[in-house]
Amino acid sequence: MTTYFEPVGCAIDLATGAMSNPTGQYKKHFRDLDGLYGDAAAFEAMRAEWNDRVVYDVSEFRPRETAGDLIFGVTRMSPGKVGDEFFVTRGHIHRNADRPEIYYGQKGRGLMLLESPAGEVRVVPVEPMTVCYVPPFWIHRSVNVGSEDLVMLFCYPADSGQDYEIIACSGGMRARIVDDGAGGWKEVENPDWRPRDAATIAALHQAKPVEVSI
Repeated sequence: MTTYFEPVGCAIDLATGAMSNPTGQYKKHFRDLDGLYGDAAAFEAMRAEWNDRVVYDVSEFRPRETAGDLIFGVTRMSPGKVGDEFFVTRGHIHRNADRPEIYYGQKGRGLMLLESPAGEVRVVPVEPMTVCYVPPFWIHRSVNVGSEDLVMLFCYPADSGQDYEIIACSGGMRARIVDDGAGGWKEVENPDWRPRDAATIAALHQAKPVEVSI
């Protein structure tokens, strides 16, 4: 007799960003984000106050890590800036790079910063009741550009995996999101960014998604 995985419901507390019935949780403290921001001196100056504080935390439900299933969860991200650069998550591309991801904004004001392997940049606003689709092969990072916690639901194929080093190996993402001095944000070039070589890009495309006509 076949045994099926039991259905589950998960409630989300928008005040805290916590999700009920998670199979896993993790936190990223300020100290864990060393090297992500353009202004290293500003980062060091904030350590005294921020070093042990949680910048973002994740509650997730991970039933299995096999094809055909889904992983979902909630990210809660504090507001703040390092110098004039808004708080960001580490960011990643999926280890199986042809896997997409969905983000659903529930609270706060944020952005999804995206970069193609060749260095094209896109920015998608993520606000309450906004769905952001991250297509296959796009590197992505969340940014809190608001004055309150950013809370987002995410969902992606269970066999996606994450590769965080693709960002570090290029000196960060090509764009940074900074305060525009007028209550908003602007996209600026990251001078430390290095293009990926053809072999690295080709390796990401070894497993291509199946094209379906409808």
